[in-house]
Amino acid sequence: MDKILIVAFITEAIWETLKMIKEPKGINISRVGAMLLGILIALAAGVDIFEIAGITLGIKFLGSILTGLLISRGSNLVHDVLGSISSVYQNNRK
Repeated sequence: MDKILIVAFITEAIWETLKMIKEPKGINISRVGAMLLGILIALAAGVDIFEIAGITLGIKFLGSILTGLLISRGSNLVHDVLGSISSVYQNNRK
């Protein structure tokens, strides 16, 4: 059950990030650039939030790509997502 909650938290955060691409006048180039940079850095660093949460994905590098999207939103969002994951683990330990 905890893995489902963690995937749900991450999925919502990624969807909200992807929605930022479109703006009234077209594509938000700045947001796309931040996403690409986040993905590049996550891939280069081998960072994968799913792996950290103990969730194995069946597609190589997908975890790093999705983590890069989260990273592109900045430290506040990543902190909130990691806090949610930690909260799920703490509640299940009780």
